[in-house]
Amino acid sequence: MTYSLTADATVHWVAVVLYVLASVLVAWGVIIGGRRVERIGYGVVGAGIVAHSGTLLYRWIGTGHGPYISRYEVLSANALVLVVTFLVLAAFFSAIRPASIIVFPATFLMIALGMFFDPSVRKLPPSLRSIWLVLHVSFYKISVATALIALALSVLYFLKGRSKARWIERLPDRETMDAYAYRFAGFAFTFWAIGMLAGSIWAYYSWGSFWNWDPIETWSLATWIAFGVYLHLRRFFGWKGERAAYLYLVVFGMALVTAFFVSVLEVSLHGTYFT
Repeated sequence: MTYSLTADATVHWVAVVLYVLASVLVAWGVIIGGRRVERIGYGVVGAGIVAHSGTLLYRWIGTGHGPYISRYEVLSANALVLVVTFLVLAAFFSAIRPASIIVFPATFLMIALGMFFDPSVRKLPPSLRSIWLVLHVSFYKISVATALIALALSVLYFLKGRSKARWIERLPDRETMDAYAYRFAGFAFTFWAIGMLAGSIWAYYSWGSFWNWDPIETWSLATWIAFGVYLHLRRFFGWKGERAAYLYLVVFGMALVTAFFVSVLEVSLHGTYFT
């Protein structure tokens, strides 16, 4: 099969359009109160996932490596993991469904942003090819997805307490959203730890050392500790409500810097990632 950047980009834009339409429909359902419209929105999201996952698989086969090197493919893959993770979790925890008004726009914005970077194919060095790399990247993507869902719930928590709009009344109570933000931050903490562990094993096979105090490794450890501090303060010191939500905004900001900015700003062994 001959890989075509044009075909790749075209289907990516189709996915963006579907996610935008789904965002509008779901927002209409949540804000205006049309349950049927909201369900249609979820159906459109499903169509977007089919197109999106299809083009990422096409790129994976065409490039010979997973979507974890360039900004174009990293942002796209993170968007797919985010929306799929949200739908899976929403199936089990229906109270988080209103967070879709933040999660779905974040999905298409990540893909759209990635489309403006260089989409050209880059080859992964043979020395870096390992199942541990796939696991390392996959668990970090799940961690970022659950962290963003927790962020969405924290934002809705603030809106619930500060806005007098009528649709806000249909959101779950603040205690419920606060509790779910805490739970999903715990998921992010756990998956981040597994991602670091898999990355250490991959580093040993690739570079001969489990840990090198590389800038990304250092920021990753600091971010994981920050998640741990947040969870510790909530569990053992009774932090909750707005105080905990403000702290979470700081922790999520660290995660964002670690995942997307350190590799751009610092010289790193991870220099082939997100460039």
